[in-house]
Amino acid sequence: MKMSQLFGTTLREAPAGTEAISHQLLLRAGYVRQLGQGIFSSLPLAFRSLKKIEQILRDEMNAIGGQELLMPVVHPADIWKNTGRWYSIGPEMGRFKDRKARDMVLAVTHEEVVAQLCVSEIRSYKQLPLLIYHIQTKFRDDPRPRAGLIRVREFIMKDSYSLDLDEAGLDVQYRAHYQAYFNIFNRCTLPVIAVGSDVGMMGGSLAHEYMYLTPVGEDTLVLCRNCGYAANRQVATFAKTPTRAEESLALERIATPNAATIDELCALLAIPRTRTAKAVMMVASHEENEGTREQFVFAVVRGDMELNETKLSNLVQADGLRPATEEEIRAVGAVPGYASPIGLRNATVVVDEIIPQSANLVIGANAAGYHMRHLNVPRDFRPDYVADIAAAGDGFGCIQCGEPLYTSRGVEVGNIFKLGTRYTSAVNATYLDANGEQQPVVMGSYGIGTGRLLACVAEHHNDERGLCMPISIAPFHVHLVVLAGKNPAVKQAADQLYAQLLAADVEVLYDDRDERAGLKFTDADLIGLPIRVTLSGKTFENAAIEIKRRDQDNLDLIPLADALATIEHLIAAMFAEIAAGMTEVPFH
Repeated sequence: MKMSQLFGTTLREAPAGTEAISHQLLLRAGYVRQLGQGIFSSLPLAFRSLKKIEQILRDEMNAIGGQELLMPVVHPADIWKNTGRWYSIGPEMGRFKDRKARDMVLAVTHEEVVAQLCVSEIRSYKQLPLLIYHIQTKFRDDPRPRAGLIRVREFIMKDSYSLDLDEAGLDVQYRAHYQAYFNIFNRCTLPVIAVGSDVGMMGGSLAHEYMYLTPVGEDTLVLCRNCGYAANRQVATFAKTPTRAEESLALERIATPNAATIDELCALLAIPRTRTAKAVMMVASHEENEGTREQFVFAVVRGDMELNETKLSNLVQADGLRPATEEEIRAVGAVPGYASPIGLRNATVVVDEIIPQSANLVIGANAAGYHMRHLNVPRDFRPDYVADIAAAGDGFGCIQCGEPLYTSRGVEVGNIFKLGTRYTSAVNATYLDANGEQQPVVMGSYGIGTGRLLACVAEHHNDERGLCMPISIAPFHVHLVVLAGKNPAVKQAADQLYAQLLAADVEVLYDDRDERAGLKFTDADLIGLPIRVTLSGKTFENAAIEIKRRDQDNLDLIPLADALATIEHLIAAMFAEIAAGMTEVPFH
């Protein structure tokens, strides 16, 4: 490709409002352009990179037995109603009606379609196991698109679906994906970790997310340096230390004026946060066929901990969770700032598992300016649920080894789910087993967004001059720069080298423009192709070319006659560097 014909131009400055470095550089280097909020066009440079990512995805899916197909972007809503997700997924789902007033859906994901295909295609246990995948457009009407391609509304995803006889078969395919995903990210030279995660709207029994650690990430990860424990904060557990064992004292009401917060209460009574119980009041919503049902949830965690809303939501099987209003709090008999679970009406009370193990706590008295001292559970009230609803954080003990945990931000670049029979049972997708009995097909679901992966690679591989794209997914391997000046022989030699590279199937972007050297080098650094080859009047006089790796500072002068062989050898060496980093990762 000649740069004089390339569609897309470089920008000297990033547009206002772009914060993530990947967003800035992909715009400046002419890879992408924004059409609307969370909606981007991939220009030829990005398109070539995305196609290479897709090929890596195909390679690794095929290697574990995948068969590629293509499923529609537009779905009839009935298949989503059958599984219940028409009702449980909120406004992020793109809903519309066709010309005959039938409810339709823009694909959020494709579990429902796969389940329907199982109904039509799977008959016998002899057909299983199977693995199918496609690379297709998705639409999720995210309320807060941000950071360029990292969080968008329309995107392309590789989603694969394993189909098995039973949970044992699912476990085999799940573990195969676990390693295949590390292979994919290694080939794209993106360092990731796998963390336990919430199953969310997908459902199922187990999920892992592949996280690229970066400050621009929106997910909070809980990690242990000692034993390698890693989990999304949504599901992370930690070692909880009960307060010291002591005799339960009689419950009594005490005056606590101007102590509506835990810190104010601890300062007034001169007690640590571990001696208090914190009330958090939420309203859970449940989407049902006849509409939305709401449930007031009174949650109690120890004063030194925070509520984990995901854990609470999963416990009460809510489709949504929001803070209760002051009016709603008073309606159940509680008092904001001084709330207690004792004596409430029409409320579901949930306490963290450490509360019954912590004696003589201080909690609100449901009267402004008063608290109750010496609270003991279940003596003083019986909660509806006792469960882990506390959020892990920095300094808490690791659940596996006891060492202090720490938190980090990350971007989810892939996920894998054990779905079980949630979707197949809903549509009666079964097979006949060896005994002639009907059994539901067991599913797994596995996804990687190609645009987000490209953005994270750009976030990781850059310097102060621009992108430093890895050779495996760079739009082109070589950036050929000609500085001919007024010497037509130099241009002719560059044209001949370009033709020679193309004939050898070397991917090359040829900067044939009549521009000054500084601008050409600036653009080359900004676009970030792995190898820059320069032919100038000076090198031409010496029958040489200049070769520079984008990720290194040194320059090498190579005889022009050896250019092709040298470039091919360098490309092979750079691919070999990536291959050397491929390792088997233990399953956690």
